[in-house]
Amino acid sequence: MLHRRAILQGLGAAAALTPAAGLAAAPATQRKIWRVGGKRVRTVDIHAHVAPDMTDVLAGTPFQARDRSADKRMAVDAVRLARMDRQGIDVEVLSANPYWYDMDRELSARFIDRLNGRVADLTRTYPGRFYALACVAMQHPDLAAAQLEDAMKTRGLRGASLGCTVNGEELASPRFDPFWKKCQDLNATVFLHPQDSALVTGIAKRTTGGGSLANVIGNPLETTIALSHLIFQGTFDRFPELRIAAAHGGGYLPSYVDRSDHGCLANPDTCPPSDPPPKKKPSEYMKRLYVDALVFTPEATRHLAAVVGPRRMMIGTDYPFPWVDDPIETVMTTPGLSDADKVAILGGTASRLFNIPA
Repeated sequence: MLHRRAILQGLGAAAALTPAAGLAAAPATQRKIWRVGGKRVRTVDIHAHVAPDMTDVLAGTPFQARDRSADKRMAVDAVRLARMDRQGIDVEVLSANPYWYDMDRELSARFIDRLNGRVADLTRTYPGRFYALACVAMQHPDLAAAQLEDAMKTRGLRGASLGCTVNGEELASPRFDPFWKKCQDLNATVFLHPQDSALVTGIAKRTTGGGSLANVIGNPLETTIALSHLIFQGTFDRFPELRIAAAHGGGYLPSYVDRSDHGCLANPDTCPPSDPPPKKKPSEYMKRLYVDALVFTPEATRHLAAVVGPRRMMIGTDYPFPWVDDPIETVMTTPGLSDADKVAILGGTASRLFNIPA
């Protein structure tokens, strides 16, 4: 159980980092403990959002209105810790969704340096409960590569988080190869998360009305398109050791990747020799991807495990958004998973990918 004094001390330190962090309060909650085969397992959530206060860097710039720290739900505070404890989440891997891909190089360098510093500070405020991913200026690929190296080697960050497109440009564009090479050289895991999905996928007009369709349909669709380009445009072939983890179960791709296997067979004119197809079937690349297990039901989790492999799946809650109430129970009740599979999904794989100490 978290000691009340430890929570209050953490709140004080967090408040010094982000003015909003200490505003929300929640009672100390006894942490739910998960066991597999009678043994205690550490659980790791790889999909948890954060938004440090960047007002001082953005003030007076065209990006001032984009500072997301006003969303108090993103704070690292007692409310977050209480929900983690209630769900039995031992560790969160924090990531900030990008909103800076159109910044010029000078502002990008200053902004990312400060942002990564503040994200790293949060992990030191609550040692052992939070690790974090670096933010990078992907619109400047060489700068992004340098930012990633600095973040991992000097700030203790555990990889990078990216949007699924960069100002409408696919991540599979050869322009980004310097960044992908640096990721491979550093053994860095990259977490892909969509944003502005209805807009960048072109479905904004059709997702108006009820049902939150811009998110419900748009987010997995954007991830599906991004991963498909990485496969078909040869990024995975050029960088065979690249480690990519995709949000929301990898989008729709794991559900229908067999159709991708048949695309060039059914439509050979769309796959000319000048644009060579991937070296393997698209379905084979699914075994190289990592995904979060945010697919809601035991049956969906079972299918995802059948496509990508259970050792390639990790817990994802999408904190602070209330998509799932008991994500670990979903894994625990999924048919066909061995105890070793469950341990891997609950935290074993994430601990290895993000270098989380035992």
